[in-house]
Amino acid sequence: MENLSFEESLEQLEEIVEKLENGDVPLDEAIDEFDKAMRLVKICNEKLEAAEDSIAKIVQDNGEIIEFDSNK
Repeated sequence: MENLSFEESLEQLEEIVEKLENGDVPLDEAIDEFDKAMRLVKICNEKLEAAEDSIAKIVQDNGEIIEFDSNK
């Protein structure tokens, strides 16, 4: 699962949310799906943080490195 792209992870997460919102899922399966969703959220978050780190290092025209606080 960790090898999924951000887009693939997000797509799977959306499918799980839709499935759970429909309410036609037995409790045991719902728990399994929720667990999978939480792992997908973690993957998406890690990929977003990596992208933020990359963007933070982009060099402006004057050669300065832009640093920003992702917690803002």
